[in-house]
Parts: sequence; structure tokens; C-alpha cells
Amino acid sequence: MWRCALPPLLRYPTVDELGARAAALVARRPRDARLRRVGTSRAGTPLWMLSVGHGGRQALVVAGPHANEPVGGATALRLAERALADPRLREGADATWNLLLCLDPDGARRNEAWLSGPYTLGHYFRNFFRPGFLEQPEWLPEGAAGATLPETRALLDLQDELRPVFQCSLHGVDVGGAFVELTRELPGLAQRVAHTAARLGIPRELGPYDTLYWPRLGPAVYRIPPPHPGDLAAAITEAAVESTWFHPHRYGTVTAVVEAPMWGVAAVEDTTRPADADAVLRSVSHTLRHDTRLLEGILGRIRPGLDSSPDAACLLAPIDDYLLVGPGLADSWDPDMHDAGARPLPPLDMARLTALRLAGRRVALRTAGLLHQLVTGSGRDPSGALPELDRLIDAWCADYREGCGARWIPVARQVEYQARVVIAAFELAARYAPVRSHSGEAGWGSQAALPMHRE
Repeated sequence: MWRCALPPLLRYPTVDELGARAAALVARRPRDARLRRVGTSRAGTPLWMLSVGHGGRQALVVAGPHANEPVGGATALRLAERALADPRLREGADATWNLLLCLDPDGARRNEAWLSGPYTLGHYFRNFFRPGFLEQPEWLPEGAAGATLPETRALLDLQDELRPVFQCSLHGVDVGGAFVELTRELPGLAQRVAHTAARLGIPRELGPYDTLYWPRLGPAVYRIPPPHPGDLAAAITEAAVESTWFHPHRYGTVTAVVEAPMWGVAAVEDTTRPADADAVLRSVSHTLRHDTRLLEGILGRIRPGLDSSPDAACLLAPIDDYLLVGPGLADSWDPDMHDAGARPLPPLDMARLTALRLAGRRVALRTAGLLHQLVTGSGRDPSGALPELDRLIDAWCADYREGCGARWIPVARQVEYQARVVIAAFELAARYAPVRSHSGEAGWGSQAALPMHRE
């Protein structure tokens, strides 16, 4: 059996390292692996897809859809190595693995200051970057026909070309636990997720805030509801926004969004009922409102002195988004803010309450980190905002560590967990999947097969 000669990844790879390692795999196995450019980012960076195998069942794996979640690129490389080493994942499954190495390379480059460590919460949040909601390439706020980002168009074109039986979007949770979101049910996946998480010491998130109202298919596995219009805050917690997750649904594709945590929190698995859930909700909501007001005040002090450079605008877009969304989330969680027409919260155990606490703190910390970069990038701080931001970031990171028990999960374990879950989901999705040839290369796969999942 072939063994990969590449050294194991003990840290997150950069965008350039992803391409170099993929090219090295192709050089070693040119008959079984191919690397092609499938698009170009807004800044002119190539979008590379590594394909392994020659089967009729197309699997499309999308890494790096969120700029601050680098685990997916490392997982894509691991999946390529596994598929090359194990013929059962290629010929045995009549499969081609199409691995898009990074969907948002421009955003990913802005995170490279923290990728090699030290892996501390403070270092991560001070160097965190994620573009504004309208600049995230998986989201289709105007529908597929209105998609303008070149990264989004490249992904949509790939989906239409490949018509994959299985699509997987690789995401990372900065602080919390692991979970999976599906556009179609895959019976048996929850058990495989549980087994893999237990073997690797990864906590499962049993009540993520962004699946608050979604159907639960099993522990840590949720069904993504079909998209419908809604406001920004509602889109996060109540329904799936129009996205590339659903675009290939017309082809019978099942999409899995696989989330792997960087810092794990054991309490996201705690299913006990709290003595007073409303008191916890009030505390979480009031904290988020208070933190948002603090950050709005800091932004108001520094905004007049900012230049109109593209870099400042790039940071301001997500800052404004987070400051807009924060109060809406706080109101939706606060038991004192609910009126008769409001959608009631689902039953709350400690796992869900912990997830809400983590989410509120996350919104504030991301905003503070972006403001920190805005000030340091300007080269001056006439309003004295930087010491205050440092104090807030340190205090809020300490709350994650000491108040929530956040603990770093080594990169190799994050990658191993995500790769195993992707393979499990693919195996389940492929059981009744059609066999087609949509690789763009003639003659790959021609057998008839059973229809996709009947719902």
C-alpha cells in the first residue's frame, strides 16, 4: 500500500503551503491525482482543486469557506492522502474526490499571522479576520443568479459541472464543540460522529446557537432547513440563508457541513437542566448588550481618524456587521424582551445555554480583535483605544479559559476528527447515490445506479 511521504501537519498550513503540498502529492501519483485551477479570487489568487481517483461518483469537498477556519485545508490534504492510500475510497467506491483547497484565499491570508502559533486565544483574536457577511463566498444573498463574487461563481460552476453525489463544506468552531449540519438525513451518522469524537477527545456541541431552531437528526447532527428570506439576525439562528449548500440539491446532492473545534469546551455536552435558565439568559443577553455598547463607543472614537484605504474598509465591514447583529441576538435570547408574537426558545439545557454564552462572547471578541487591527494598522492611536482593547481582549479570553474551561485541541486531532467524519458521511451518502461522470474528463463512470435518497 502506498504511504504518503509528506510530513504530518502539526500546525495549520498557509495558502501557499496548501498548493505546494497538493502539487507534491500529484508529482508522486500523477495517474491518480490531478491539480487544476478552477477560478481566481478577487485579489488574483488561484483557486486550486485537487482531484483524486477516476470514479463516477463525484465528491466535492470545500475547504476554507470562512477565512478564519484553516482546519479545512489541512483536512483536504489528509483526505487526499487517505484516498491515495486506500483503493476502497477510490475504485472500491467508484469515487472521485474533488478537493477545493481554499475557497477564500484572500481572507485566509489575512489570518496567517496566527496560523503557526502560539495557539492562544489572545493571539488568535488579535489577528482574527473574517470578511463582512456579504463578502463570504458560500452565502447567496441575491440567489445564485445574482452571485457576483468570483469565488462564489467558481464554486457554483463546479457544482453544476460535477453534480456531486456528496458535497462537504469544512468549517471550524473557534471555541465550543463539534457538530454536523446536513441538507438530507444520513441515518447512522450521529453514531459515527459520537464514536470518532470520543476516540479523539473532541467535545460534541449538543445545542449550537446557529442551529437553535433547526431539526435535530441525532446528537450533534442537525438538518439545515430550506432557505427563506429573513433579517440578518434571524438568518443566523432561525433559517438557512440562501447558500451554496443548497445549490446542488437539484442534482440529488447531499451536503454536509462539518464543524471541528479549535478550543473545546466540555459543557457543550452537558444535557442537565439548569435551576434557573432565565437567569442565565438574562446574564448572557445583558453582557452582550453591554459589550456591544463598549465597542460601539471605541469605534466612535477611532472612526474619525481613519483613512479611506481599502484595508480600513475591509476591517470596518465585519465590525459594522457584528455591532449590528449583537443587539438583535441579545434581544432574541432575553426572556424579558419576548412579546406574544416572538418565537419561543426551545427547551434549554446547560449545553444550549453554554453555546449561547460562547456565541455572545465570540461576537464581542471578534469585534474587539478587528478594532485592535484597525488601530494598529493605522499606526497611531490618538484616542487611546489600544490599551482599552487589550484589556477587554485579555479579560474576555480569560473568561473563555477560566469561566468556560476552553482548552486547545492540537491541530492533528482537529484534522483527524474532521477527515473521519467526512469519510463516514460520504460512505453513507454514496450508498444510494447515482453514478455519473461529471468530472470534466470524458469516460469516467458510466454505470446506472439507484436514485438518491427518497424523502
